[in-house]
Amino acid sequence: MISFYLNGKYHELTQLNPNTTVLEYLRLHEGQTDTKEGCGSGDCGACTVMVQRLPQASQMRDAKHDDKKNVIPPFYTINSCITLVSLMDGHHLMTASYLAENPEHHPERALLHPAQQAMVECHGSQCGFCTPGFVMSLACVYENNRMQTSSEAASQSDAKQLSYDEVVASISGNLCRCTGYRPIIEAGLLMSDIGQKRETEQSAVKDLTISLATDAMGSTKESAVSANAPAEAESDNVESTAIAPALNDAGRRLYIPKSLDELNQILAANPQATIWAGGTDLGLSVTQHLVDHEIIIQLSGIEALKSWSLSDANSNTSTDEQTQSQSLVLGAGMSYKQMIPVLEQYFPRFAQVFERIASPQIRNMGTIGGNIANASPIGDLPPILLALDASIHLRHCAPNREESSHAPYTDEIIPLSAFFLDYKKTKLQAGSYIVAIHIPLMQDHQHLFIHKISKRYEDDISACLLAARLDVSADGAIIDNVKLGLGGMAAIPLLAVHCQQALIGQATDVASFEQAAQVLSADVTPMTDVRASREYRMHVVQRLLVKCGKQLVAEMQAESA
Repeated sequence: MISFYLNGKYHELTQLNPNTTVLEYLRLHEGQTDTKEGCGSGDCGACTVMVQRLPQASQMRDAKHDDKKNVIPPFYTINSCITLVSLMDGHHLMTASYLAENPEHHPERALLHPAQQAMVECHGSQCGFCTPGFVMSLACVYENNRMQTSSEAASQSDAKQLSYDEVVASISGNLCRCTGYRPIIEAGLLMSDIGQKRETEQSAVKDLTISLATDAMGSTKESAVSANAPAEAESDNVESTAIAPALNDAGRRLYIPKSLDELNQILAANPQATIWAGGTDLGLSVTQHLVDHEIIIQLSGIEALKSWSLSDANSNTSTDEQTQSQSLVLGAGMSYKQMIPVLEQYFPRFAQVFERIASPQIRNMGTIGGNIANASPIGDLPPILLALDASIHLRHCAPNREESSHAPYTDEIIPLSAFFLDYKKTKLQAGSYIVAIHIPLMQDHQHLFIHKISKRYEDDISACLLAARLDVSADGAIIDNVKLGLGGMAAIPLLAVHCQQALIGQATDVASFEQAAQVLSADVTPMTDVRASREYRMHVVQRLLVKCGKQLVAEMQAESA
């Protein structure tokens, strides 16, 4: 069973095609046609809805009464066209029609949400098709800002005003074809003023957070976990009690394991199942290719895959001759949004790239493990992770193999460079999944540069991407080691090994990078497609490599100044 709230009303589902998307459920099952279908691939944002994960009953009980608001999770947006409805389990799902304060269901008496009212006053809609998606994106940033500042400001009039950049970032995943973005951005900037005016006038303000249901839903979830506790304790016994699917329809099943032990058990029994994390790319198999997955194992309920830690590195987690002292371990289920604050602390330049990757809706759902497992030659994360000398932790749940006769699974940690085999082919096999990514921490003598080339600055696929980690000697005169990760240049993300060798041992100057750039053709032969020609890709990456050299020289000069 999956349970969630839709526009304030509780829903439980047991019999539903596991391939059903949120958009399909809203429009065809619930008649919520205010959410529109545009591209069907998570690009245009017309289908944007707002979601809030409901806190568990235990969280509410453990929190002091005065701090209860601190337990309330933030709102976030998703593309409903490519998100499975089962991912809404334990959430509150909201559409544009829910935002207004309208207890009598009368349009003329409704008090519009500040995002809606601002769009009216700024004339932010012409044809109106994209408007619900824009409204949801604006409402999300407004509500999070209001929730964030409510504990800091004495009144709404003292609340922090949204900046131009915050408004633009919030709608960067929404496409408008006729109105133009100026009035929509103006609406985003006006929302706070409308909210302040209403507080002054003591107008009714709708609280979009759902608190009445958290205890009931939380208790249900905790009871389910407790019932499964004996099976989890017997993690070495794959023959333990079978776990029931959350959704079942005409032989199609969807499982939502709550722990790694449950995942191992389900995957061992169903090695051919489709593993679904955020599904931001896998969702296209349903909407674009009309695939009807028979068995889906959804990873959203496994908190262990969403955590991170620091661990001591060893020879198994680094391919460098000089082993790094520590590694950052990111759970494969961490979303882009969850990773950003962690990367800001340890790899700030890596974190900055996320402004160029996908849209807020996609970053809220897409995971690092999914991006790697997808094995796309134009994936944004693999080239950067290759340059950082990352390793990947794989788990193989195959009880019939001889080496697995005394254990329910086998683990291996391999260099990420050994993970990609050919176009869309990796070391993953039936019954396997990614547990975590290990990234050695940067040292003082190491420098990271990342450059992405795409037709649009944000929310666009790479034409090519270069990530360079450059290690210099203690005096900064010599390049000791190099890792150059390439994306969009071959059938798989890869390291430019010939370029790397051409740079190692050379002087730290631009001329060394000019010479090494001429060796790039020995590493890759790019293809021509709709995004870029072969010649363009080769020329651009060569010049990006030289740019990295100029950046390195500038940094070395700044450090010595």
